[in-house]
Amino acid sequence: MKTTIIRMDNENIDHKALEAAGKVIRSGGLVAFPTETVYGLGGDALNPEASGKIYAAKGRPSDNPLIVHICRVEDLFKVAGDVNEAAVKLAEKYWPGPLTMIFKKKDIVPFKTTGGLDTVAVRMPDNGIAAGFIKASGGFIAAPSANLSGRPSPTDADHVIKDLDGRIDMIIDGGPCIIGLESTIVDMTGSVPMILRPGYITGDMIKAVTGSVEYDPAVISDVPEDIRPKAPGMKYRHYAPKGELVIVRGGRDEVRSYICAGIDEDLKSGRRSAVLSADETKDDYKVAALVISVGARDDEDMIARHLYAALRRCDDENIEAIYSEDFSTPRIGQAIMNRLIKAAGHRIVEV
Repeated sequence: MKTTIIRMDNENIDHKALEAAGKVIRSGGLVAFPTETVYGLGGDALNPEASGKIYAAKGRPSDNPLIVHICRVEDLFKVAGDVNEAAVKLAEKYWPGPLTMIFKKKDIVPFKTTGGLDTVAVRMPDNGIAAGFIKASGGFIAAPSANLSGRPSPTDADHVIKDLDGRIDMIIDGGPCIIGLESTIVDMTGSVPMILRPGYITGDMIKAVTGSVEYDPAVISDVPEDIRPKAPGMKYRHYAPKGELVIVRGGRDEVRSYICAGIDEDLKSGRRSAVLSADETKDDYKVAALVISVGARDDEDMIARHLYAALRRCDDENIEAIYSEDFSTPRIGQAIMNRLIKAAGHRIVEV
């Protein structure tokens, strides 16, 4: 398959090109597109064959639900039932934005899109290119991240091209994503909103609107194999580089000593190593390894934006062993660490 690549930015949106992209969707094809979080791989959410193509292109398990992306708040009520007052308030406050909410699905949404569930995840992205593309496509785009299943999510069109060129019809290159982590997912089907995946919209932000919030245990632990995931990123290994990643927690000196000792052993055995550090500690590692700073600890947004690109760089450099510092920062550290822990397969060393 020949993949067409079109380029634009939010200051100069090419509406004619978006109409062409919408035509691809309406004919059952797949288009990767930018959002404020990560790039999405879009298909017609109301066409089960298109959803099937998304699973196939990504190599994604078919019980892993897709998020339905909309460009108008009123379209929520066309695909979702039992939309309660708390959900309306959250939509008023945080849409368009990096918030996905889960509701009972309406019959118009095929089970192929929801991974066999009777619920549907819905989000309204805060990106002009995405909004124009969704509108041109008919208003309902099913889209997981535009990467091969399990790999680090794409925050730049080049990441999408590496993973999906030749596997999908079109890629819209809209430049780098400004957030860099997937949306917060909140289950609105219970009496209390429940966070299934943390993100830029934090629990405190949700609680400020709804008065209460809970966290699914899967936010910090593995989901058993026999459990059907309620939202993307809950069950399967996600966001992972090809090399073995371990997170090292503890005091600065202890973390440095452990990582440096590990790299020495890797060097003896011929394994290529890398370190993911903060700006403040990057010079701690005078070692024969690739040292990648993901940002300053007082700039959580920078760390979030750079995390997946750092993991992908490790793949580009054929790194076999990756040591990461802990990035449990105050505001969105939970979201950052959720992704990092899943990428590490829950390998964490306390020193």
